[in-house]
Amino acid sequence: MTGRFDVPGVQVIERGWLSSNNVLLDGSPEDGALLVDSGHSLHAPQTVALVREALRGRPLARIVNTHLHSDHCGGNAALQQALGAPVTVPAASWARVQAWDEDALSYRATGQRCERFGAQAMLAPGEVLQAGTRPWQALAAPGHDPQSLMLFEPHEGVLVSADALWENGFGVVFPELEGEQAFDDVAAVLDLVGRLPVRWVIPGHGAPFADVAGALARARTRLAGFRADPRRHDRHGAKVLLKYHLMEERRQDWPGLLAWAQATRLFAGIVARLGWPDAASGCRALVAELVAQGALCADGDCVHDAPS
Repeated sequence: MTGRFDVPGVQVIERGWLSSNNVLLDGSPEDGALLVDSGHSLHAPQTVALVREALRGRPLARIVNTHLHSDHCGGNAALQQALGAPVTVPAASWARVQAWDEDALSYRATGQRCERFGAQAMLAPGEVLQAGTRPWQALAAPGHDPQSLMLFEPHEGVLVSADALWENGFGVVFPELEGEQAFDDVAAVLDLVGRLPVRWVIPGHGAPFADVAGALARARTRLAGFRADPRRHDRHGAKVLLKYHLMEERRQDWPGLLAWAQATRLFAGIVARLGWPDAASGCRALVAELVAQGALCADGDCVHDAPS
């Protein structure tokens, strides 16, 4: 299948890489629509405006998060305040949200920001999320994040894959960066997608796509490379953390960036494992690599994000 994504009742608001895609699912006229994922807090005002426009006067019945990385739930608080919508989170993340445990939620370890929000309901693998007449099956998608869910609508064959499958890969496997084995989880999720009658994938980042077989093949090739050389994945993960931080900050002076590197537990742990004497040394080396790749810009005073 080729062509532009056009499934009635499903609207994709494609965002940049700091904010995940927002997916609006039509509900009944009485109940209102559901929004899957809410982007980053930095773009929350834009998210509210985009969602208002997409709703066209309809109520927003619920926000549903596939997982709680800051680029997928950072707009929750602003949407709750503006539109009064309750939030549904993965069941495995419920207690962490209720306690607002920033260590367990990963925000402190990754040095990322997320405005506190409340959750009113949970969604577990095997349950069905009803949006109007469409049943969306909640599927466990560990690997990138142990608590992550995907949503699959079997009648149209639409899969909201979050960061478990992109058109050209998948999200960094965060448990592996913490020293936990999770590549097998990634492989199992890819196999699950391969068994489903998927016609369209709505990824967490990037445009919807229909070449599911091609995406799975590319993802498996990437996974095989990481399995063969886990240090390659570590290096990739450290670069992702650094790039993401600069997307949040837009620009930062060197003292501020090096202080972030030293204070961010996950980044500091990765660069130590990769053999740098300290987080500052690893940060400088990785900035140089990202500048060479065109992902960042740097001068004598500051490091800047280089939007793709």
